[in-house]
Amino acid sequence: MFDFRSKTKMIDPEEALAGRDEAIAVNQPHFVNGNTIGPDFPAHLELAVFGMGCFWGAERLFWNTPGVFSTAVGYAGGFTPNPTYEEVCSAKTGHTEAVLVAYDPAEVSYEQLLKIFWEEHDPTQGMRQGNDVGTQYRSAIYTTTDEQLALAKNTRDMFQARLDDAGYGAVTSEIAPLDEFFYAETYHQQYLAKNPNGYCGIEGTGVSCPIGLSNV
Repeated sequence: MFDFRSKTKMIDPEEALAGRDEAIAVNQPHFVNGNTIGPDFPAHLELAVFGMGCFWGAERLFWNTPGVFSTAVGYAGGFTPNPTYEEVCSAKTGHTEAVLVAYDPAEVSYEQLLKIFWEEHDPTQGMRQGNDVGTQYRSAIYTTTDEQLALAKNTRDMFQARLDDAGYGAVTSEIAPLDEFFYAETYHQQYLAKNPNGYCGIEGTGVSCPIGLSNV
């Protein structure tokens, strides 16, 4: 019988799979816009990393956002170096499925990206998102600057007040500086553009996040 508890319990670092030294190669252009998906980006761009459940649907939200140069899917927040998808699915790496967003801050602000993050999934569900259950589906924001970290926490508090009013529970999103982002396999990149009828289990709460009112 499938044990949901084993999938929803965060593994200890010393119990994580060993992983490997070699990273998954990512040299193809973005399937939608033809830009590089990294890891090297033009110097004027900034990077953001979000976990919102299944990364297929989450990535699509951001590649359709004006000001976003490129997106890629991968794994973040765990312990195993260069994990495979199968390893992440085992809940033995500690990673969550994540989206790397390379954006032009002159065209779209980090707060605007946070608004998409908060509103387009349910950040109160813990180690799951809808029918997707496990540590790999936990909600997370991994920041690349001190300013991003402050904005993430500030908007979380603002959104929590709105969620309280709507009868939702506490936000469970992990918010922490990014340690490392590991690219996922090629077939996962821009999956829903390559497979328009593919699965997407992301669904928001219907609650609006009052972005723009922060005093960070």
